[in-house]
Amino acid sequence: MSRWPLFGVCFICLTFNNAAIGERYEPNWASLDKRPLPSWYDEAKVGIFIHWGVYSVPSFGSEWFWQDWLNLHYPNYLSFMKNNYKPNFSYQEFAHEFTAELFNATKWALLFRDSGAKYVVLTSKHHDGYTLWPSTSSFSWNSMDIGPKRDIIRELSSAIRKETSLKFGLYYSLFEWFNRLYINDKLHIFLEQNYVNRKMRPEQMELVNEYLPEILWSDGDWEAPAKYWKAEEFIAW
Repeated sequence: MSRWPLFGVCFICLTFNNAAIGERYEPNWASLDKRPLPSWYDEAKVGIFIHWGVYSVPSFGSEWFWQDWLNLHYPNYLSFMKNNYKPNFSYQEFAHEFTAELFNATKWALLFRDSGAKYVVLTSKHHDGYTLWPSTSSFSWNSMDIGPKRDIIRELSSAIRKETSLKFGLYYSLFEWFNRLYINDKLHIFLEQNYVNRKMRPEQMELVNEYLPEILWSDGDWEAPAKYWKAEEFIAW
């Protein structure tokens, strides 16, 4: 399974230009494929993509740390944990050390502006399920409840919009490695959609309504068909 090229549907520009406001599309690909791209998207050329979360604490390997360590048992990950952490240390314990004490949203925004980038995409949630906003569907596993005690998305999106003309976007992982709802749906060959209905869709809608991203970049779709994710319904919404 290749990790890098398997990005799911990129839901681009949830806020369209005035000509497109009010345009409605049916929840099918024939209709959805008629959506226009905003002019800025083709012209932007250079953007910044940020992966930052609990996996940044061990700073070993990549954002796939939890999977590579506990599911795939890669020897170098096992050795790293044995040499640096107590026996039976859990991934969740890293969250207490994800304090973001040096995070300054305004400084980040100005740095992005000065780089010449035209847009920035922040990872709102990766496959470990930890969210960088106080998700109402992720109790005790979000940046407000554990770790920084801050709404990282709110701070960064506000700073970017105040200090720059950059477009602000969010990356969102559709699936979660260890979410029991998702695992159960998978065991039922994705004929049930408890995870989608109770976790994923509420979070997607929350991100759109609360933070108004101009890009919502979805990843982690490859284990299930588009119908399971209700992709067409969400894009049409």
